[in-house]
Amino acid sequence: MDTVLLLSFIHQFFEMEDEIEREYRRHLSARRRRMFCRRLCRGRPARAHHYCIINATVPVLQRYFADEDTRPDFRLGREAIQQLLVALKTERHHGWGSTLETLVFLFWIASGSAYRVVSSVFDVPLPSVHRIVHRMVDEVVAVLPQFVRLPRVEDLQVVGEGFARLAHHQAFSKAAGAIDDCHIRMKCPGGPDGQDYCNRKLFPSVVLQAVCDHQARFIDIFVGYPGSVHDAGILKNSPIYTRGTYPPPGYFILADGGSPCLQEPLALITPYKRPVRGMAEQRFNYHHSRGHSIIERAFWVLKTRFRSIFLEALEVHPKFVPKVVTACVILHNICVGVGDDLPPEDAALKEDNQPPAAHEGGGESERGAAWRTALVNEVSALAVAPLDYDYFAQVGDGPPGDLVQGQPPGAQHSQDSGDGCGL
Repeated sequence: MDTVLLLSFIHQFFEMEDEIEREYRRHLSARRRRMFCRRLCRGRPARAHHYCIINATVPVLQRYFADEDTRPDFRLGREAIQQLLVALKTERHHGWGSTLETLVFLFWIASGSAYRVVSSVFDVPLPSVHRIVHRMVDEVVAVLPQFVRLPRVEDLQVVGEGFARLAHHQAFSKAAGAIDDCHIRMKCPGGPDGQDYCNRKLFPSVVLQAVCDHQARFIDIFVGYPGSVHDAGILKNSPIYTRGTYPPPGYFILADGGSPCLQEPLALITPYKRPVRGMAEQRFNYHHSRGHSIIERAFWVLKTRFRSIFLEALEVHPKFVPKVVTACVILHNICVGVGDDLPPEDAALKEDNQPPAAHEGGGESERGAAWRTALVNEVSALAVAPLDYDYFAQVGDGPPGDLVQGQPPGAQHSQDSGDGCGL
C-alpha cells in the first residue's frame, strides 16, 4: 500500500515539473515575439492610438458629414460649429476625436436629453458620454475671455451709437450696455440648503446677471447665486460692480427698475418708478425702455436657441449648472459673431417680469439721480428743425404718438415686446 502511494506521488511530481517547463517556454516565446516587434517598429514615427471607431451609420453623423443643415440637431449653424472647433484647438490623440466629442456635447446641450439618450443616438457608451460632456463643458468655459469681453475704449462710440438708434434718441449715445437678471430653472438640491435656491415664484433656480451691447452680444456675465438672493444683492457682489472699471467715465449702463440709479462705483441709469410725474419722465421712460429692451431680446434668443436647457429644470449637480449656463452664453456669442440668427419659428418666451423692488443699501444716489435728470432734460429739449421740415410725415413716429386712448408713452411698445426675461 505504501508503495502505491509513493508511486502516485512521484507521478504527480513529474507532471507538475512538466507543466512548469511548458509555462516557462510559453513565457519565453512571448518575450521573443515582443522583442521582435520592437525591432520592427523601431525608427517608425509615432502614431495616435484611436481605440474608438465612429459609427458612420448613425443618422445624426450622416446628416452632419453630408453637409446638411445642422440647426435641427445642434441648434448651431455649420459656420458656428467650425469656429467653436477652431477656438477649442483640442487635438485628441486618443478617444473619439475632437469633432465627435464636440458634436456629442452640442447635441446634449441643444436637446437637454439624458446621457442615456445621447448614448443611444451616437452609439457611444454611457460612461463615455458623461466624460465627454463634462470635459467639453470645461474646455468651452476656458475660452470665456475670448468671446465674452468688455468693449475697448475705441469701440464705445460704436456701442453708444447703436443704443442711440435703439432708444430713438441721441441722449442715449453714451450708453455702454444694458444689464438685467435671468433665473435658470434647476433640479432642487437636497439638504438644508435646498430652500435657498427657491425664488419668489417658488421654484429652484440660479441667477444669471448679464450685460450686453447694442447687438445682443453678452459682454459680461455673473452666474451662480441662488434664486432667493435679491437682484440688488447680486449686483453689489458682481465683479463689474466691485471693480468699478466699466463703463469708463462719461458712460452709463441701462438697468431696469429693480436696480438703483447710481453713478459710482457703477454708472446705472434706471427708469422712473410709477407713478411718473409729467410728460418729461414719461418720454424718458419710453426711450429708456426701447434701449434697455436689447438685453431682454438677448435673453429671449438665448432661451429660444437652448430651450431644452432654459425652459426645463436642469437635472445636473448645482455646481455644474453655472458651467452649463456659461457654455450656452459662449455659444450664443459665437452665433452672434458669425451672423447665425435663429429663425423666428419658435414660440416667443413670455414670462412675468420681476416688479420693481425696494432698493438695498440706501437706494438711489443723488449723483445718479442728477445724471438721470440731465438726460430727461436732454430728451425733452426741442431739437432745431430745418425750415422745410415736414411735420405731418412724422406723426406717429415719436413718443407723443403713443398717447392714444389715454395710454402713456411706451405702453403699446411694452405690450408688443413682451414682459422681458424675469423668471
